Amino acid sequence: MSYGVVIAEDFRMIREIFESAVDGMEGYEMRASFATATEALDFLEAHDADLVILDVLFPGSMSGLEAAEKIKKKKPGIKIIIVTSMPELSYEKRAKEIGVESFWQKEVQEQPIREIMERTMKGESVYPSKHMEVTVGNAQSTDFTERETEILRELVTGASNKEIAEKLCVEASTVKMHISNMLQKTGYHTRLELAVKARTLGLVIND
Repeated sequence: MSYGVVIAEDFRMIREIFESAVDGMEGYEMRASFATATEALDFLEAHDADLVILDVLFPGSMSGLEAAEKIKKKKPGIKIIIVTSMPELSYEKRAKEIGVESFWQKEVQEQPIREIMERTMKGESVYPSKHMEVTVGNAQSTDFTERETEILRELVTGASNKEIAEKLCVEASTVKMHISNMLQKTGYHTRLELAVKARTLGLVIND
């Protein structure tokens, strides 16, 4: 018996690496490989698979997490591995909420994708034991508190302090204080510069 694998990864080189990994594993076979999560989801409407490997972001297409949620609702027996090179921590949290079995951060986890696949198919849930760090001005991404990250995630949408406060159920003065702290940590001079840098680096994403 072989495990059927479906891959959705928009970056061709990475997709081909995953395909080669599957082809070189005994007991695994490629069922299909796509450049978008939408194509993978359409394929799974009419075909079976045992394991799906999904990137998080697909330009102009459904996200990997959206696809994972749909797969889990329609075919909960399919195991899923989410892969990403982005440091945005909310992805991992969302994956756990959906019921995704494993989460692989390309730049952080030392285990090769083959090991993650094998452990996942044996019933393990494999998530990072540490998280990616990115440099944000004079700070590291891990220097931000959980509340600061929540505020930063709203800040990149262009929301005002009042709007952020209402969304997070805190005082506007609290939002202002946290933004001031982040500016001090990073050395940036304006909230716009902070928001642009955070979004560009993939530290927070709010689509």
